[in-house]
Amino acid sequence: MISVLLATYNWPQALKLCLESLSTQTDLDFEIIIADDGSTSDTKELIAGAQVDFPVKITHLWQEDLGFRKTRILNQAIEASDGDYLIFLDGDCIVQPDFITQHRKLSQANHLVTGSRVLLNDELSKQLLSWTHWDFKKFIGKLLGYRLSSGINKYWPLKLKLGDGAWRDYKKFVWRRIKGCNMACWKADAQTIGGFDESMTGWGHEDADFVFRLQNKGVIRKSGSWSTEVLHLYHRINDQSNAAENARRVREKILAKAR
Repeated sequence: MISVLLATYNWPQALKLCLESLSTQTDLDFEIIIADDGSTSDTKELIAGAQVDFPVKITHLWQEDLGFRKTRILNQAIEASDGDYLIFLDGDCIVQPDFITQHRKLSQANHLVTGSRVLLNDELSKQLLSWTHWDFKKFIGKLLGYRLSSGINKYWPLKLKLGDGAWRDYKKFVWRRIKGCNMACWKADAQTIGGFDESMTGWGHEDADFVFRLQNKGVIRKSGSWSTEVLHLYHRINDQSNAAENARRVREKILAKAR
């Protein structure tokens, strides 16, 4: 079984769309573990309401809001998961109906997958957040218009799906295209490296660190582009004060391996 580890923090409107998109998957052999980094009761109430008739099991993990501690709550979600394969997703992302299907097709022993995202601008994000319910057919029907008006930054990856193959494999670690909002690996591999580095607090680069340490253990990175794209709602990043320090620490690990 697959476990979707869904990170969220104080944006229930976005989480609602994310959950609704997960409820319409063509493959329902998965569970959701919501890794909540200290949201208020609005998020708790939304999740409780969704759990009533959701087509798959939803587990809500919450920790006190003591700043950005995504690594800690994700590690709790890894341990709480029942699936042997993990998909990491953020609550500000909307998934396509075949999201689980495509990730399952790309899953492979001794591999991790780094998926990609389609960025939505502020105007389109607000429009989607105003919808009563998520409707993928309605969205995809206006896709060309969204692209022409710069509502989305990609068009063809949402229209064409490419299959699996060795061409997806990275030969070495590269920083680019690592998105913690859409990646996957085997639970056993995540546990082997001790999960995320919980000493990395504040926004930024905890996902690159995770991927580097997996690759350093011999796990092969595979691209999930043109297969698993998620729609990323626009928002501002409020606090990037730790990003430079987190990046420095990842670079140190890379240089240490090179030496």
